Amino acid sequence: MGPSGTPATRPAQPPGGCSIPKAPAPSPAPLCLGSPHQGSSAPCTGTNFAPCFRCQLLVAQGQRAGCKVRGGCPGFALPLIGGSWNHCWQPSASRAMAPYRIRQYRDQDYDTVRSLFARGIIEHGPAVYRHALRSARMQLALLTLFTVVRAAAGCWLLALGAAALALAAAWPLLRSFSTSYVHQALHTDLLDIRATYMRAPDSCFWVAEAGGAVVGMVAVAPPQDPSQRGVALELKRMSVSKDYRGRGISKALCGEVLRFAQARGYGAVVLYTSVVQVVAQRLYEGQGFRKVGTSSPSLLASLLCFQIFHYRCDLPGRPLSPAPPR
Repeated sequence: MGPSGTPATRPAQPPGGCSIPKAPAPSPAPLCLGSPHQGSSAPCTGTNFAPCFRCQLLVAQGQRAGCKVRGGCPGFALPLIGGSWNHCWQPSASRAMAPYRIRQYRDQDYDTVRSLFARGIIEHGPAVYRHALRSARMQLALLTLFTVVRAAAGCWLLALGAAALALAAAWPLLRSFSTSYVHQALHTDLLDIRATYMRAPDSCFWVAEAGGAVVGMVAVAPPQDPSQRGVALELKRMSVSKDYRGRGISKALCGEVLRFAQARGYGAVVLYTSVVQVVAQRLYEGQGFRKVGTSSPSLLASLLCFQIFHYRCDLPGRPLSPAPPR
């Protein structure tokens, strides 16, 4: 270890950070066993659909008119590349049989990984809301509101209505934790993925592919915490599609990051995840990560006991074995 805290020696690595091997031919898309339209036996056309960024209704790629929000939806549809989400029904049993592989990011994955990341974060909105409702401070605030309105108006129904209105108003506020985080990521590192992760030193980006579609993603880069730079790398942007969870894809993606960091002589990998992402916490702890700290992203989050957990995995001194073939 040098005086500046950086490892004294590291194995040689290709210039530009993440090496780009010759990409193998993509796997053929799975056969659609369903019908794309009710009462129709026509073959699946693979029409792209995507969730609206704000209201989460399915709208055709590039359209806004499909959002059924009074006054028009202020959000936008996150586009998907062809074949990544077919507008047809595929039985879950057939999906479970499809193999997957881990490969490095390609430029044609751009729209898919951005949409996959956005859906993976926004789906935690209800969990954030439930977590806030279980907070003692939130319950005390609702009880205080109910008591004050009941004493001032002398009406139980009015007091209950005020509490219900407060709960309804809290939903978009709490959901903004997820949407603002997604918005920030899409306009920073995920705006130019190749420049951020594929060309920068000690950085890389992988995707999991199944049936010709990208179903998972993860990235690694030098940590934002200055005290960790030179001694650790940060695991970032982990996300796996709902239909492909529970098949070991997250563990495989995590393993790629650990091998990447150890092969470059780093002694640890760090990451950050929220208090409501319980499944992710179990995954990381199962891979050798341990919780080393907590923080709150804002004053409101602190008041509602919404925390960000800091995890760290110390790596052994020798390179990890190559990933097993799949």
